[in-house]
Amino acid sequence: MDIQEIRETPIWGLFEKGRNYHRMIGTYVDTDRNYRFYNGNQWEGAKLGGVEPVQKNFIKPIVKYKISVIHDNLYAINYSSQNYESRDFRKAAERYCDLLNGYAAKVWERDKMDFKGRRITKDAAVNDEGIIYIDFDQEKMLPVNEIVKKVDVYYGNENDDDIQLQPYILIRKRMPVVNAIEFALAKGMSEDKVVYIIGDNDTFEESGEAAQLELDNMVTVVYKMYKHKGTVHFSIATRYCDIVEDVDTGLSLYPIAHFNWEEKEGSARGEGEVRYLIPNQIEVNRTEMRRVLTVKNQAYPIKVVDVSKVSNPQALDTVGGTLRAKGQTVDDVHKIVGFVNPAQMSPDVVKLQEDLINVTRDLAGAGDTATGQVDPESASGRAILAVQQASQAPMTEQKESYKNFIEDVARIWLEYLIVYSENGVQMEEETTDPNTGEKVVELVNVPQSALEKLQASVKIDVTPKGVYDKFAQEQTIENLLLQGFFSAQRVGELATYAEVLDDDSVAPKMKIQEAIEHIREEQRRIAMIQAQAQMMQQRAQQFLMGDPDEQASQIADARAQMDAEAALEAEEAEYAEQEAELDEDTAEAEAQTDEE
Repeated sequence: MDIQEIRETPIWGLFEKGRNYHRMIGTYVDTDRNYRFYNGNQWEGAKLGGVEPVQKNFIKPIVKYKISVIHDNLYAINYSSQNYESRDFRKAAERYCDLLNGYAAKVWERDKMDFKGRRITKDAAVNDEGIIYIDFDQEKMLPVNEIVKKVDVYYGNENDDDIQLQPYILIRKRMPVVNAIEFALAKGMSEDKVVYIIGDNDTFEESGEAAQLELDNMVTVVYKMYKHKGTVHFSIATRYCDIVEDVDTGLSLYPIAHFNWEEKEGSARGEGEVRYLIPNQIEVNRTEMRRVLTVKNQAYPIKVVDVSKVSNPQALDTVGGTLRAKGQTVDDVHKIVGFVNPAQMSPDVVKLQEDLINVTRDLAGAGDTATGQVDPESASGRAILAVQQASQAPMTEQKESYKNFIEDVARIWLEYLIVYSENGVQMEEETTDPNTGEKVVELVNVPQSALEKLQASVKIDVTPKGVYDKFAQEQTIENLLLQGFFSAQRVGELATYAEVLDDDSVAPKMKIQEAIEHIREEQRRIAMIQAQAQMMQQRAQQFLMGDPDEQASQIADARAQMDAEAALEAEEAEYAEQEAELDEDTAEAEAQTDEE
């Protein structure tokens, strides 16, 4: 088979177009450089001779601090119905939204979305953009969330950061040829066509230098998505063969969400944190190297020896060694051995280096004040939080962008459920047993029509979870407890307090609301028990005050009811025993048939 005679697929042509664009603007080289400097490989390509490179990496602490600011909050997906037309549907809509919220929380925990979210924000901070691709497991009815690198996604319009407005999107994946063949066969490709899945060494576009060295025979597989008449169409191809040809997914949203660290005019990719810190980092490293070389060459005393008057000059390099002078008295030894005093380095060098680091950190919003370097013993949790929150104000844009990113993910999850739930979807519902008061989890089938009728919108609840945030939350709860707000008499005041709190307040709004619901549920149970006891007391009093004939009649009725219940239980037990014997006989007959 001559590769030159095989025609390339149309998808590969689009991929080459996107790849040439990224080569032109230097995306691949820039990606490797950004990650190298973040990870500490900052002397790549420098000619240093035999000198060991030294550096002071301030880029990584800045990036880590800013990532921690974003993830010092807990994010929870909250679906709510926008269908106000049917009053009868509102009660059911609330229940379905609660089920969806529980489903989203389960997916979030199961798929480790907190960890993946941190990875995405790190990609965005280091290299402009963090991307997630969402597939769907139709058997388990669960979304599958996959982190995709910036260099593996190609937009049809590289100047628009709104993903849903893209004319098409390509996703590039590298996989072993064996796996690609298995994947193609599973998708229905005929065996005579899999020979066109040919391995290559096309690794220049891989994110990270280590990824450009491969062990197995690998092939590039390209996924294409585009919208036609309001729905997303999907296809997969390698360079020389189509694996999946134009499938209508039924989705109206591209199953891709991205988080740009900061907007960049005219770019779909945004602007990261590392790129413009690199020049200062290089100068700091150069200054540090100059200081090291200066100290090494000039900061120590240098010996000067008249070797013609010393019989064992090698003793000068031995600690505690004895120097033998040739015909010289001890008093004259200073005429034989002397020292050159070390040169003094200008303090401006150290000051310049420290200024570069400190000013760079301050301008990046990651100085000592921003990172909250306050003595916790001399300030309250709220005071420390006030200092931190004031200094974190420049991070508001990133926090809002990450919140919008999670909303996009939640919308894609919901649309997958609506499209692929022809037979409904099983969701867990937590209820309270009215008899025991215990929490019970039951499976509820939510029909596709109900999900469509919800017209659900997405809101992200944000709860602070930093060390001092927790301290302030505990102080708030303790103060409410000491003031008696958790008592049944003041639960109304507590509910009003929780209602006026902001969603992102330091006070734990959600926990307070859960406590209110718990108190009210206990009140309802106590009221029900008291009502039942009062009713039984009234019946007992009526019985005692009745005439003997009426009492005898009530006792006879009670005994008859008890006898009927006992007979019913005996009948059910006998029926169960007969069923067990029948099952045993059937099993023996089947075993005998198998033996024959």
